[in-house]
Amino acid sequence: MDNRLKRKCDINEVFLKGKRVYSKSVTLIYLEKNELKVGISVSKKHGNAVERNHVKRLLRAVYFPILKQLKNYYIVFLPKTGQIHSFEQFFKDVNYLLKKEKLINEKGIN
Repeated sequence: MDNRLKRKCDINEVFLKGKRVYSKSVTLIYLEKNELKVGISVSKKHGNAVERNHVKRLLRAVYFPILKQLKNYYIVFLPKTGQIHSFEQFFKDVNYLLKKEKLINEKGIN
């Protein structure tokens, strides 16, 4: 099962119609749909390809264990620039945003 948000028209729809919520290190954009798809958008302001891929790997490591608990939405994570990114900060902020917006099923996050 592939839960990646890949199609340009789907990504554009999330950016145009989705609701945005903010935390210290991540912006979360989501749009209610009939399936779960998750995307990560890292701009070139984060640095070269190695640094951008590192940020994407950190965010994937945060949301992948809770993927089965998420409700059916299209979700895009946007890491903020100008910060040193760490797994702990992403974990705390992503969990905070998902709980705040009730994007997690009844089981919740441990």
